[in-house]
Amino acid sequence: MTSVTKAETEKQENRLTRYLRESRAEMRKVTWPTREEAINLTSIVLIVTFLMSLFLWGLDVVFDSIMLRLIG
Repeated sequence: MTSVTKAETEKQENRLTRYLRESRAEMRKVTWPTREEAINLTSIVLIVTFLMSLFLWGLDVVFDSIMLRLIG
């Protein structure tokens, strides 16, 4: 069984405290999008995702029909 010394505990707490402090400082530097920008960007992502799914579905149908003709 290992014993943790007070110095090791303080060192771990200091690393955690420093990490949290630095993370908070970085979050303050972030330029957050406005509500309108977030809605617009989300809409673009959803539209592109939908279009890509249609494209991949179309390729699947084409390759499926090709494979069925080759096999059967």
